[in-house]
Amino acid sequence: VMVWQIPDHIALRSITDPIVVLEGHSKRVGIISWHPTARNILLSAGSDNMIIIWNVGTGEALITLDDLHSDLIYNVCWNRNGSLICTTCKDKKVRVIDPREQRIIAEKLAPHEGMRPMRAVFTREGNIFTTGFTRMSQRELGLWDPKTFDEPIALQEMDTSNGVLLPFYDPDSNIVYLCGKGDSSIRYFEITDEPPYVHYISTFSSKEPQRGMGFMTKRGLDVSRCEIARFFKLHERKCEPITMTVPRKSDLFQDDLYPDTQGPDAALDAEEWMSGKNADPVLISLRDGYIPPKNRELKFAKKNMLDNKPPLGPRRSYSTCESNFSRVTMEELMDEIKSLKVIVQSQERRITELENKLSKFTNGTA
Repeated sequence: VMVWQIPDHIALRSITDPIVVLEGHSKRVGIISWHPTARNILLSAGSDNMIIIWNVGTGEALITLDDLHSDLIYNVCWNRNGSLICTTCKDKKVRVIDPREQRIIAEKLAPHEGMRPMRAVFTREGNIFTTGFTRMSQRELGLWDPKTFDEPIALQEMDTSNGVLLPFYDPDSNIVYLCGKGDSSIRYFEITDEPPYVHYISTFSSKEPQRGMGFMTKRGLDVSRCEIARFFKLHERKCEPITMTVPRKSDLFQDDLYPDTQGPDAALDAEEWMSGKNADPVLISLRDGYIPPKNRELKFAKKNMLDNKPPLGPRRSYSTCESNFSRVTMEELMDEIKSLKVIVQSQERRITELENKLSKFTNGTA
């Protein structure tokens, strides 16, 4: 697992070196997920049926879960405060795991009876939303309470297709978007406390099927256009942004569409989380749009938490600029470069005029 720093400003040189390389898996890693509230905690899961939780600030493996899954792990999801994880596996089990105690809290065998892969995500209330297949290969969604896994809160059949449904959940609006690989549509549902608990809203359709899908965090949306979700649809040779907007006549900020959302600041340090502390995400308002903090640079330091000093050693990349090299300095340099270009162009014109006059004198025409 490699961790890279993408700068906010224009990179001066190509980024060729990662900040840190995390080595611990014996086979290919297919899943990574940042902790929702703790700083520098990263989860990875690979084809070796292992889950490793890292402290990226030190490059050390904090927790290794190597005996809880007997087969390939399909997906992993943190709950809202990062105290539990939910996994789906090829052995047809959905597991709720306490990673710090390294034990299974609850598990459900075959929430969907089909043999095709399942997916599961935690909801804001702590329930688990799953997608899978019936015995007749119909796609199916379910909502479960992990405290009473015997009966589902809701179970709905959808359609017959081979594409695995990938759920993208928005905890602010309690809306889940379902995107199937190979599909050309995105279905979205609202999860409520009233029957049937999972309410169908609408479907976005396009002409070309999707090979994959990415989901923009809420802080990246355009609140002035009442944008509530943005996807990045992967085609064969391009990536297409897809925006979901709510039509509103007013130009004012829509409080009902944009409640306070999770910000970039961590609520806990890695040591606090490892000691057993839990905390809900630190929320921010999007009323004036999202303004990123000045210092968002990720630093790697052996045996230390991330600090304000640049990383040392051969792994340093040119993306980690000095702290006094600010955006203002970059803008000043760009302005100076533009003025120098104007001077060079004027000098080139002057040289051309002089060369023409010299040519006329040489030829005796002047």
